[in-house]
Amino acid sequence: MNEKHPVISGLEACLADPPDILKSGRFGLLMNQASVDRHGQLACYLMENAFPGWLTTLFSPQHGFAGKQQANMIESRDSYHLELGLPVYSLYSDTRRPTEKMLRDIDCLVIDLQDVGTRVYTYIWTISYCLEACQQASLPVIILDRVNPIGGLQVEGPCLDPDYTSFVGRAAVPMRHALTIGELACWVNREMQIGANLEVIPVQGWERSRMFDQTGLPWIAPSPNLPSWENCLVYPGQVVLEATNISEGRGTDQPFRQFGAPFIQVASLLEQLSKLELPGVSWSPTTFQPTFDKWTGEACHGLVLQVTDPVAFRPYRTTLALIAEVARLWPDDFAWISPPYEYEMEKMPVDIVTGSDALRKAVSAGSVMADLDRLATGDQATWWEQTASIRIYD
Repeated sequence: MNEKHPVISGLEACLADPPDILKSGRFGLLMNQASVDRHGQLACYLMENAFPGWLTTLFSPQHGFAGKQQANMIESRDSYHLELGLPVYSLYSDTRRPTEKMLRDIDCLVIDLQDVGTRVYTYIWTISYCLEACQQASLPVIILDRVNPIGGLQVEGPCLDPDYTSFVGRAAVPMRHALTIGELACWVNREMQIGANLEVIPVQGWERSRMFDQTGLPWIAPSPNLPSWENCLVYPGQVVLEATNISEGRGTDQPFRQFGAPFIQVASLLEQLSKLELPGVSWSPTTFQPTFDKWTGEACHGLVLQVTDPVAFRPYRTTLALIAEVARLWPDDFAWISPPYEYEMEKMPVDIVTGSDALRKAVSAGSVMADLDRLATGDQATWWEQTASIRIYD
């Protein structure tokens, strides 16, 4: 980080120069344990101290207010914040949309969530439901923006096909979108024709070329399986493994950075992957036993991803290649998992994760490199054109 130009989160910018509505109106706050300032202080305490008596309601996204719940329909209950004396409404429970009851004691909703730059990360879709509910209730929304931890320049994957919308994709966004959560919320508000009264308080001092390790900000895991920002680097690709019977490393100390299955023969897989010369990554053989999730207690043989060049590395392209190779080498063992997945009960999980049935069909047909390149690249020029007017940090 350049000390002369420090990166200041939207939370800190808001506290330094708050909008008028927070000075004299009741507000709710959607946040979790990663909603902190540079000193690690939680947003709820900072906002209560700055605007005493005006914070009336707390909300939490998937994984809960403390960020401890695991993924895929493991819900959090509503609770109560004893220190602040406030209700905490879960937006990952029997409802994923704020109800009239939840919004009745606020004049404005403030959102402070750390995104990870990947379409299937559900926080943006929770925000989309909040925008819809607040528009219907004539409530303004303020987003305290945060940096995209994997940078704002690289886009990967085709935009989601509208036939495959779900809670991991409600609009035509590519897998790696290169936007901050504030920018993406503006795009969603426009493209989904929600029309909410939305204000974004920008990050100060961030450039699109900066990844999280260049910000000087503390990394607090926004969900249990992204304990470091480096996990976010591989996540846009490795998250696709959730739709397969290959372990993505859940239940280990290196989720998403390692993968494996009992049927994988590491030497054979490593030989094939090395021929592909995938940029910015190297591989280390490993064996692990997940303590939960797929293959619990069984020895999984696989590889650890070592990102050697974050700028050159293409996580989505990389994972498509390894899935194709595993499916080709062990066709009788490799499998796509069946629904349900994130409240989708009928469509195949791989289809809603990748945004279409193209990858599943390509792998079944014995995909070639050209197929994978096309699936991994998508129409980047169109995405940049679509988002030009909402990008804050150009």
